[in-house]
Amino acid sequence: MTVFHYTITEDRQTIEHLLREQWQAGKKTVHLMRMAKSVTDENGEPIDWKLPLFVGTNLTFSFPEAQSTYVPEERGTLNVVFEDEHIVAAVKAAGISMHPDRPGQTGTFMNQVMAYIESNGGQYAEHIHRLDKGTSGVVLIAKHPIAKGLFDRMLEKNEISRKYLAETDGLLKRPRGTIRFSIGKDRHDPSKRLVSLSGQSAITHFKVIDRTADSSFVEAELETGRTHQIRVHLAHLGHPVKGDTLYDGSETEDGHYRLTATSVAFTHPFTGEAITIEMETK
Repeated sequence: MTVFHYTITEDRQTIEHLLREQWQAGKKTVHLMRMAKSVTDENGEPIDWKLPLFVGTNLTFSFPEAQSTYVPEERGTLNVVFEDEHIVAAVKAAGISMHPDRPGQTGTFMNQVMAYIESNGGQYAEHIHRLDKGTSGVVLIAKHPIAKGLFDRMLEKNEISRKYLAETDGLLKRPRGTIRFSIGKDRHDPSKRLVSLSGQSAITHFKVIDRTADSSFVEAELETGRTHQIRVHLAHLGHPVKGDTLYDGSETEDGHYRLTATSVAFTHPFTGEAITIEMETK
């Protein structure tokens, strides 16, 4: 069963207010939890949702109906870089699809995550953001429905900082800057995106952190999260990501392009802590 624990931080707070107002849990989730009496005290006794509680009251939230449908699949050891009762952050390898495109499909990152979650007694895992198949790096995964809703809203409000490291073809002359080009679909190739006046607003901040004779190493931070955003923006500047042949990048020996999601940072919605999650890069 999916479970998490929480300690009340404000006097006279009710479960009703916590779920509906502070966490803005979905109506279906709230209804199922109420019917199942799934908020209990330290002794496992259900608590009245309208009862004023006091600072230090320890609660257990359970989700008997919360189950993800990904087929669990062991594919080596999952590289977990952060975990608590609400989320897990793990590293996706380049060349692996993020999630299945059809029921029962295996071989994706989320199949591997589901195997890890189930091995630790959980039943729920849903990704908060996505990485392209060729992009490696840190992915945030929610471990229960309330965390999923909270982190989804944080992503929409740009309250989750996401940084990437890209190796590009050629030498970027500008040491830093902001790319503000809208991105839309390429009507000639459904797999591609392009800079388009009629597209969605897209903003990428970048700075050059190193150079070689024929390439630049660029740290990019997303302000928006459009499909292929960093890849499209850098290619539009004339410096595509190495190996990203879809956008005219030079070929690499392993066939993967050089783009890694190196870190995410946010204020934890359950603890209030400032969290920065980073992966090691070579």
